[in-house]
Amino acid sequence: MSKLHWPPARASDLPAISAIAARIHPDLPESPDVFAEKMRLYPEGCRVLVADDRIVGYGLAHPWKQHRVPPLDGFLERLPDDADCLYVHDVAVLPDRRGGAARAYVATIEDLARSTGIATLALVSVYATRPLWERFGFRPVTADAELRAKLASYGESATYMLRDLAAT
Repeated sequence: MSKLHWPPARASDLPAISAIAARIHPDLPESPDVFAEKMRLYPEGCRVLVADDRIVGYGLAHPWKQHRVPPLDGFLERLPDDADCLYVHDVAVLPDRRGGAARAYVATIEDLARSTGIATLALVSVYATRPLWERFGFRPVTADAELRAKLASYGESATYMLRDLAAT
């Protein structure tokens, strides 16, 4: 098996990112324009997983506010000036390339957060992936009514999770 690496995503990677998203998240579709906006707003957090010169996954993250969930398939328009977390919007890896790939992306995002003075990572776990994220140090947050309403578009098993980088 070839070595996997996570170089920065480029605009030319959008067709591959969209194809992987459609395959991995068929019930949570997002427009390529939404992905493109994230890449424009925060290119540092947007990576592709490359193996054998082929994109086999992607990760998208951006600064955000804790306990606020960005809308699924919605535009951010701008990043908050007072961001207090790095929000991991999505990590998607083709099934035959799993096994450590997501952990490597999260490590990259941890380093990015620390280098920018952000001490917390946030995400929404979907498709019952909560145990995976717990292994990476994320903890579920009890959702109030407002947060539950925002999580609804992410599916029944959606769980908002945080990871305190200061504790690791």
